[in-house]
Amino acid sequence: MSETELRNADIDTALSEAKEAYVKRNPQSLARFVEATAVMPGGNTRTVLHYAPFPLGIARGEGCRLWDLDGAEYIDFLGEYTAGIYGHSHPRIRAAVDRALDAGINFGGTNLTEAKFARAVCDRFGLERIRFTNSGTEANLLAISVGRIFTKRSKVMVFDGGYHGAVFGFAGGGSAINAPFEYVLAPYNDMTATRALIEQHAADLALIILEPMMGGGGCIAATPEFLTMLREQTTKVGALLILDEVMTSRLAPGGLQQVRGVKPDLTTFGKYIGGGMSFGAFGGRADIMDLFDPRRPDALPHAGTFNNNVLTMSAGLTGLTEVYTPDAARALNARGDALRERLNALCRAQNAPMQFTGIGSMLAVHFTRGQVASPADAAKGDPKLKELFFFDMLAQGIWLARRGMFTLCLPIGDAECDRLVSAVEEFLASRRALLNDG
Repeated sequence: MSETELRNADIDTALSEAKEAYVKRNPQSLARFVEATAVMPGGNTRTVLHYAPFPLGIARGEGCRLWDLDGAEYIDFLGEYTAGIYGHSHPRIRAAVDRALDAGINFGGTNLTEAKFARAVCDRFGLERIRFTNSGTEANLLAISVGRIFTKRSKVMVFDGGYHGAVFGFAGGGSAINAPFEYVLAPYNDMTATRALIEQHAADLALIILEPMMGGGGCIAATPEFLTMLREQTTKVGALLILDEVMTSRLAPGGLQQVRGVKPDLTTFGKYIGGGMSFGAFGGRADIMDLFDPRRPDALPHAGTFNNNVLTMSAGLTGLTEVYTPDAARALNARGDALRERLNALCRAQNAPMQFTGIGSMLAVHFTRGQVASPADAAKGDPKLKELFFFDMLAQGIWLARRGMFTLCLPIGDAECDRLVSAVEEFLASRRALLNDG
């Protein structure tokens, strides 16, 4: 039996051998992991970064490339889960951060950049007011809280498989660590069932929150019709519509809501807009956001030591106005659309049970033939093939999320896209027997 035949004898054998090869290539990462487990549960402080047998330790990054502790080089097709849109140490952003450091940090007062940054974000995404936080999780927590206060209602509609931060995970229906709101769980992209739930809970429904394209859920876009229905129905019953564009705001100059022509009451942001620094924000209608106006006698409090920290304000302003301009956004997302089509063409040519979903610079792989319009559709894919794909991509120098997510950063060009296409082509060829069995 040839080596290729041996590796592809069955999926479990293939996976076992791919992991064995991974362990042999990465002794320094293993040592780092073992050391970390002595002081952090599982050697980890961010759950999504863990995978068995152990995660790679990243030593440095430059442009769109990363190097691990054992010296292997990778093209960064993960882009820090959409936060790393500028690549590693972009010179303009680095200069902005250096200037901020030179002028001092942690003032304990308002600074000269925050209002300029707020104006830039409001103008870019069509907001009347905005407030900054330190993460997308915080932004969603505050947006949901103020939405319930504004409407004087209690229920929050979310979607099965949705994710809005550390305390808002709804894969499999929800998480024990979720914030203790009263949730109504609806099926994503199911117009009939969702409309019925809205009508059933209309009197108590404060708001609906969703990503216009699920990011962590597998780059699954809400249909334009579904979003339009949500906008119409929330208006009808007096509930708010919140679009979580923490990830998807990168997909067009004015976010995915601009493409879909749907205007929410509030939008939440995070990830790349902080220029690579810790960042979150929520904003939208003035009558809602002005509940936080400290000049009001009944103002809602909004604390956060680092909400307006000068490093994020400076990096974010420079990134949004000088680097990720509207033209840059259009170009990056056109590159992503072209890449996704090339990858899907390869899958079709091989008649493989494999496809790439997404919009623009965000895409995800699924090992199933049918349409992927919901997390339930995505769950029909073969999880072992996805895991094998992950380890095969690492072996070929492609850095991606363990769950099969890719996001493009600005330094990625034609040569890097060609490398990914070649890596996927090799996977389709070398794992043909396993794919055919699937």
